[in-house]
Amino acid sequence: MENKTLKVVELFAGVGGFRLGLEKSNYKVVWSNQWEPSTKKQHASMVYEARFGKENHSNQDIATVPTDEIPDHDVLCGGFPCQDYSVATTLNNSKGLKGKKGVLWWSIHRILEEKKNKPKYLFLENVDRLLKSPAKQRGRDFAVMLQSLNELGYAVEWRVINAAEYGMPQRRRRVFFIGYHKSTEIYKQILKTDKIDWLTKQGTIASTFPVTKTNPIQEVQLKGDLVEITNNFNKTGKLSPFQNTGLLIKGKVLTTNTKPNYDGDYMVLGDILQNGEVTSEFFIDEKDQEKWEYLKGSKTIERISSEGHKYKYSEGGMIYPDALDNASRTIITGEGGKTPSRFKHVVTSDRGLRRLTPIELERLNMFPDNHTKLEGITDTKRAFFMGNALVVGVIEKIGEELYKQINQFEYA
Repeated sequence: MENKTLKVVELFAGVGGFRLGLEKSNYKVVWSNQWEPSTKKQHASMVYEARFGKENHSNQDIATVPTDEIPDHDVLCGGFPCQDYSVATTLNNSKGLKGKKGVLWWSIHRILEEKKNKPKYLFLENVDRLLKSPAKQRGRDFAVMLQSLNELGYAVEWRVINAAEYGMPQRRRRVFFIGYHKSTEIYKQILKTDKIDWLTKQGTIASTFPVTKTNPIQEVQLKGDLVEITNNFNKTGKLSPFQNTGLLIKGKVLTTNTKPNYDGDYMVLGDILQNGEVTSEFFIDEKDQEKWEYLKGSKTIERISSEGHKYKYSEGGMIYPDALDNASRTIITGEGGKTPSRFKHVVTSDRGLRRLTPIELERLNMFPDNHTKLEGITDTKRAFFMGNALVVGVIEKIGEELYKQINQFEYA
């Protein structure tokens, strides 16, 4: 059964980072959805359609798309926003526990719940803050997510990955999850395997991005249904029980901290620069230099809290300009535009200090050059896309390994 193509549905698709990474292996996106609630013009969706075609691409709020309009698929993927996943019950229906309207996790949940042929695999991404939010009940949101997948019959492995620690050009930390439905051979394999081995050697993520274990494995109890978890999970704990690596199977969560164990090549910011081809609008105006220096420097500012108390807010200095011999800092959505800023990247070039170009930002996320270039899309918008995107190399590598695991166990 070599070379079976796996069908993928890509949710919260943005400009198609998951698709770029997965379609380098034997995956084919059969349906995608991208909807930006806060803007009239659907810029990301326009780029997606320009690159991959309009066919089977949906540009409407996923919460309003009926499940039967979504084709059956093997893999459900997407980078879903980190929101408040808490669950509300209604008195007349104690099972009517779906979360708040507009919280996109519940759209994934609904598709998995309503699909008769459930996707066998999940490949999801989020900010690592998910593991410890909200501040008053650290880890609760992640516990709700894990328990909801557990109830739907999935095992889940996760890892927080900083792309730069595996040789990629940007220090971008994100948590990645792979889910396996209980009907799969891989799920049965995990049941039989030593769980520490799965997390540190044999699992899909450990085989892709090798690690060394740094502390004993901890067990976390998910007690009760989603409402109970919402109300009671880690009520008194200051710290989230979820560490950077973990596994949920049959209601049991095991978690540990791991460290990268990588000995390959490293890309640095200097490797991706377009020197010599950069137009004048990216160069920093002399009259703005002082402002940039001030924003990047260390300072203590007096502020007033919402309760009216005065307090001192301190910021440390940033490396300015950015070091070219290291991976870049994380791109954020406000990276574009000329306005001086603490967080935008500034590099030295033969013609003076300058900001990064849209192509350089694409390269830091390992997108093809000019992937986001389209008539009517500003450079600032292109930078915004990259602030929201993921490092395609991470998706590509995990996708390759997942495909190998599926081939090894499902089609053997």
